[in-house]
Amino acid sequence: MKFDEIISELQNKIYRPVYFLMGDESFFIDEITDYISANILTEVEKEFNQTIAYGRDVDVATIVSYAKRFPMMSNYQMVIIKEAQNVKNLIPDSSDKDKHLLEAYIENPLKSTILVLCYKYKTIDRRKSFTKLIEKNGVLFNSEKLYDNQLPAWIQNHLKKRNYSIRPEAAILLSEYLGSDLSKISNELSKLAINVPEGTEITPIHIEQNIGISKDFNVFELQKALGKKDIYKSFQIVNHFASNLKENPNFKSIPILCTFFSKILLYHTTSDKTKNNLCSVLSVNPYFFSDYQIAAKNYSLGKTKNIISLLRKYDMKSKGVDNASIPDGELLKELIYQILH
Repeated sequence: MKFDEIISELQNKIYRPVYFLMGDESFFIDEITDYISANILTEVEKEFNQTIAYGRDVDVATIVSYAKRFPMMSNYQMVIIKEAQNVKNLIPDSSDKDKHLLEAYIENPLKSTILVLCYKYKTIDRRKSFTKLIEKNGVLFNSEKLYDNQLPAWIQNHLKKRNYSIRPEAAILLSEYLGSDLSKISNELSKLAINVPEGTEITPIHIEQNIGISKDFNVFELQKALGKKDIYKSFQIVNHFASNLKENPNFKSIPILCTFFSKILLYHTTSDKTKNNLCSVLSVNPYFFSDYQIAAKNYSLGKTKNIISLLRKYDMKSKGVDNASIPDGELLKELIYQILH
């Protein structure tokens, strides 16, 4: 099942006896677990019917004993095992002669128990009979990391659920500066929601005022200025970066520029240059298509290849390779000069 499907079921008070939540993206696992914990039992019911344990503190027999208990003065009892990947022998081994306790329980789970297993940063083989059993009698959820190009749409949807909208450039600005940590992004959006009235369209100005990311001096504006070959604007931004390296380190800026020029290279080498096709191939929002179109006109295929080599070279220099003394700010100025000339 997908994340939205699970949340929708829970909102409609459809509860499964087992939730096995696995995968690399902890945010979705935590969201589902927090929703279950907050919305199924009342505070009074939780005193007798909610058990929360950590994988390092329990074994399989203990988990099953918790799950087999009946609720007291409630329709349900809840057992949440956090960091379940730390439970020894949680997953059945095909070489085991004896029936695995957890597998035996999942074959016939108590309908009055909601067992949540948070199996973070790992997955189990979906072809195994164990996973098929979970899917038959409960919920098996694989929480996957989002790709960078999926982050702006996720931010847009996340805000929509809170009754906000956001401009495409603002969503990209957030994704580029906050990275792929969804918990971090969600926390920043929560801060934003405290200060911005519900129903507002979020703009780069809101982000600058409430999150602290400059709407004018950021790597997104730098790549746009470079694409236009706007020398004045490019160096205005680079000088700001050089004076504020803590907020704008080269190890963050250079890879983003490398991605931008890699897409320009892809633009040049794609035969079908219709807008829809290029947006798909480049994985860019149509809103920003003109930025890539302009940059492709300003930088030939050969120049683009040369720029990508420069970016890789200066990325290594920023990490100390073949560079003993030049500060990061000066390295960035050198790099931008060579890109533009």
